[in-house]
This record gives sequence, structure tokens and C-alpha cells, in this order.
Amino acid sequence: MTTLITYRAGFGQPSFSPFCVKAMWLLSAASVEWQREESNDPRKMPYAKLPAIRVEGQIIGDSQNIQSYLEGQGADFWGGVSERDRAAGHAFIRMAEEHLYFHLLLDRWGSDEVWPIIRENYFAEIPTLLRRPITGMIRRATLRGMVSQGLGRFNAEERLARVEPDLQAIAVQLGDKPFLMGNQISLPDYSMAAMLGAVMATPLPTGLSQRVAGDVVLAEYATRVAERMTAG
Repeated sequence: MTTLITYRAGFGQPSFSPFCVKAMWLLSAASVEWQREESNDPRKMPYAKLPAIRVEGQIIGDSQNIQSYLEGQGADFWGGVSERDRAAGHAFIRMAEEHLYFHLLLDRWGSDEVWPIIRENYFAEIPTLLRRPITGMIRRATLRGMVSQGLGRFNAEERLARVEPDLQAIAVQLGDKPFLMGNQISLPDYSMAAMLGAVMATPLPTGLSQRVAGDVVLAEYATRVAERMTAG
């Protein structure tokens, strides 16, 4: 049986990480029999991050690598989606994972109001007396990385203005369709809906979480995908 190594559930989501949620949905969509193994220490995993899967004596890390492995085993995450629409779908995956994700990260790690909740939930396994100094170092390193990435140079209002065109593009792409590529759920939905769900699950309201939760099209879409994948 395939084992998914994942961060634990939290904030009403199957995992703290939307990439772990995406991996769960990929495994389910591929009709793979799998079990979860929870970890809060990814340092020994490939790329020192989660999710990862353990299968046939090997560990495969990173949700995109998990996708590639499953496709190599015969999984089809696109169905009848045309080549042209697959190209658009690829762009939406990158939008979710290489842009929207970093806005989510800054909402959680960069906010002095949200951070204490993140610290006490993400790092509950660290002894209380050590938790603040250790996680403080991790947080500072993470935020320095976000400054290097670029978004960490902007305040919350500026970031919200930057992500607004993305949110509008997602809503326009959906239109009156249930999923990004039409009536059939497909690969971009696993990335985008997991990310939007994580945004709405931020434990204190932020401009971004309120913007997504208050958008009927986006909120209902994220919920619809989650319910479809939970129902199997």
C-alpha cells in the first residue's frame, strides 16, 4: 500500500499544507489504495519538505513528482481536456502554486496576529520552553526568503492588490462551469481548490481570506472540489 507522508490536519483542512491536500486528491483520483502517515519534521524527506509518498521501497517527494509518478503508473488527471485547455490549465496550476501560495504563506507567517496561532499549531511537538526561540528562528528565515522572492517587500494592502487580478482570472475562467476546465474535474482543480481552501482556512481573518471567502464563485468552487474529492 502507498503511504502518504503529510502534515497533520488543521484549521478545518485535511492538512495544514495545500500541497499535501493536493497529493491526497491525486492519490484518490488515481484510485490508489493509500494510507496517511503524519509528520511535522520533513528534514529527512526528499527536498526537505512534504508531501512525500513511500511506495515499493522508495520515497518520492514533492506533489508534482507524486503526480508524475502516478501518471507513469497510468493515472490520467486530465480526461478529455484538449491540448489547448491543458496549456491554460498549466498556467492556473502555476498561478496557484507559484503566486497564490506565497500570499498564503505571508498571511500565516508574516502577520503578527496570525503567527502565534500558526506557531502553536504547526509546532506543538516542540517543548513549550523551546518553542518560541526555535520557531522564531524558523520564521525569520522564512520571511527573509520571502523578501528575496519579492512579495515580502510589500505590505498586506499591496499584496492584496497584486493578487486581485489572479482571483478575477480564476472567477472568469470558471464562469458558470463547475470546474476550471469545464464540467469534469481535472489536474488544475487539485492545485487551485486546495490553495483557495487553505486561504479561507487562515485561522484569523485577513484581507485575502475575506476576499476569497466573500467571493461566491471562488468559495463555492473550492468547497465543491473538496466535497467531490472527499466523497471519492
